Amino acid sequence: MEKQIQIKTAEFVSPKHPDKLCDQMADVLLDAYLKKDSLTRTAIEILAGHHLVVVMGEIKSRVRLNQFEIRKIIQKFTGKNFKVEVRLVEQSPEIARGVEKGGAGDQGIMNGYATSETKNLMPLEYELARQLCQKIYAQYPSDGKTQVTIQGKKVLSVVASFQNVSRETLEKLVRKIIKAGEYYINPAGDWQIGGFEADSGLTGRKLVIDSYGPNIPVGGGSFSGKDGTKVDRSGAYMARKIAVDYLKKYQAKKVFVKLAYAIGKEQPLMKQVIVDGVEDEIKGYDLTPQGIIKFLNLRKPIFLKTACWGHFGRGFSWDK
Repeated sequence: MEKQIQIKTAEFVSPKHPDKLCDQMADVLLDAYLKKDSLTRTAIEILAGHHLVVVMGEIKSRVRLNQFEIRKIIQKFTGKNFKVEVRLVEQSPEIARGVEKGGAGDQGIMNGYATSETKNLMPLEYELARQLCQKIYAQYPSDGKTQVTIQGKKVLSVVASFQNVSRETLEKLVRKIIKAGEYYINPAGDWQIGGFEADSGLTGRKLVIDSYGPNIPVGGGSFSGKDGTKVDRSGAYMARKIAVDYLKKYQAKKVFVKLAYAIGKEQPLMKQVIVDGVEDEIKGYDLTPQGIIKFLNLRKPIFLKTACWGHFGRGFSWDK
């Protein structure tokens, strides 16, 4: 029997999607702290929608942003007609104790991936959905989503839903950007109510889009709002770096990396790399949280840039 080529689908969302707005707000607060204290540790969560933003989480820092400063930062994304509730507390002494001796800020499993399918070493279906979303957003900067289904390199179908643009206009643009067998453009009809008017948002809810799409397993927790001591973020970035390095080293087709940590412990409990289906040894990397932070330069206020358009395949230090 002839082997069937696998069908794959990936989606993407614009920076004006409610969940991504929450990710941006969490990371802009992290950056604001890091600008004043590079050793700041954060775990910030944002829930927003319908004229209310709740900022919640834990902070360990030598500086303090007062509630007025936080509201001013947040309202750049929401406008002044949003009420901002701030519930930020000191990081628990139990967590702090483990982190301050160099251990991980949490337990978890982190996955990394790289593939030769595209120039930036990302899955093809993911990259097509991202590029389509970026090109539409460049002309219509509003809430929106894209979705691309492929079989091999053939594009079977494309979905695009964007606020404040007619189906006819959007379809003309999409057809210029990408050739597909079928097009589903604003399939529920044209829409004007989007963003926080239409829906609520939450940090970390677009973790699959933040990573490699639905065809690559997701490991740990969300990224945004967390500093580098949280290995959900730094470990995932390091796993991508290792995957990229091994793909280039062996001229491979695809590389999977898995790292696992225990809270308060420096060294990973598991480190695994699989190159084109064959397991290899991970050597030559300092995989302690502090080692990763130093290697990838994660003490700088760079994180707002990561909160839109995905965390991988964009030329960050962990992509090179």
